[in-house]
Amino acid sequence: MPHLIVVGAGAAGLAAAGQAVRLGCEVALLEHSGMPGKKILVTGKGRCNVTNDCDNQEFLRHVRTNPRFLFSAIAGFSTRDTMEWMESLGVELKTERGRRVFPVSDRAEDVRAALCRWASGARLVEQGAQSLLLEDGRVTGVQTTGGRTIAADGVLIATGGVSYPATGSTGDGYRLAAQAGHGLVQPVASLVSLVAEGGDCRRMMGLALKNVRLTLLENAKLVFSEQGEMLFTHFGVSGPLVLSASAWIRDLKKYRYTLSIDLKPALSAEQLYARIGRDFELLAGKNAANCLQKLVPATMQPVILERWGVDPALRVNQIDRASRLALVQLLKGFCVTVRERGDLQHAVITAGGIPVREVSPKTMESKLAPGLYFAGEVLDVDAYTGGYNLQIAFATGMAAARGFAAAHGLPQQQ
Repeated sequence: MPHLIVVGAGAAGLAAAGQAVRLGCEVALLEHSGMPGKKILVTGKGRCNVTNDCDNQEFLRHVRTNPRFLFSAIAGFSTRDTMEWMESLGVELKTERGRRVFPVSDRAEDVRAALCRWASGARLVEQGAQSLLLEDGRVTGVQTTGGRTIAADGVLIATGGVSYPATGSTGDGYRLAAQAGHGLVQPVASLVSLVAEGGDCRRMMGLALKNVRLTLLENAKLVFSEQGEMLFTHFGVSGPLVLSASAWIRDLKKYRYTLSIDLKPALSAEQLYARIGRDFELLAGKNAANCLQKLVPATMQPVILERWGVDPALRVNQIDRASRLALVQLLKGFCVTVRERGDLQHAVITAGGIPVREVSPKTMESKLAPGLYFAGEVLDVDAYTGGYNLQIAFATGMAAARGFAAAHGLPQQQ
């Protein structure tokens, strides 16, 4: 029976470990954090967006980095396969806006528990991997952080990236891969909150906006636009729309990035102008300081008023057409200038990692060191929000398990 060591009990590692056991392998699952699947608990705001209910072609369109590398893995374990798999493990699913798939319970813990049951045939070792064991360039096992030597026919690195290090993703996989001669695409935060210039966001801290359209401009070029939810924070902006937009940001030193928020996307500029006119007729005797009550949330009103530039003491019936048009423009394009990405401590995922040109896309085996495999976020592959990144973890984990089993003459279906 071939022996496989899986380093990292996250989504990819748990998927791979359980699949390898079912294909006839003996598996040791290393996890240094003490809790398998810990990062799963913080995905989808604690609800766990397990996948996206779309076909393979649509899925690959939502992969930001190296989508072609995933062609075989997604063909071998599609989003539909993930949904059927989760249901078979007792996790009832539902599909929400944007085809996002969640457990009906809205509990990420249910997904984590199901994955742990799936991988329960593997032997859990509550230690990390200190180093790889190599003989003539072939991987033959690991030395653990506890000083143990574990021999194996293969090692799968599924340690994640360096985002959310409190959940166990501390970049160990990069160090192990380097030992076998692998390079590294510099890891950066992706799907992350954004730090804004100025103090306006801090003044609106805690304000959540729903059904707004967020557009990201790179210099003056539109690179992202989507409708949904976002949040103002003490440092800038966050929430689902912002996380998605952040994946489109390339070089903040080279380009200027601006977020434009359409606060009234259901109304055209002409319709909004008419709406403002009706509101102002009802408020004709009041001051401009009080004319925004029906247009924007209370915590946003002082900021809008300041940016609008109208004298707060001016009577509403004295606000002229030019000023009303300026208000329309402001509500249809409230701008926030991005200063920097949020830190890796709180990024949903890491962009960068092991270069995919060094890994077989069908088997996930290293092209440099036989017996070494990769799966999940440790690879230089990442996608936008919506369940795509967990699907990548599951699909590459399954592909790695099948690749290892095939290399040792085991049947590919169990």
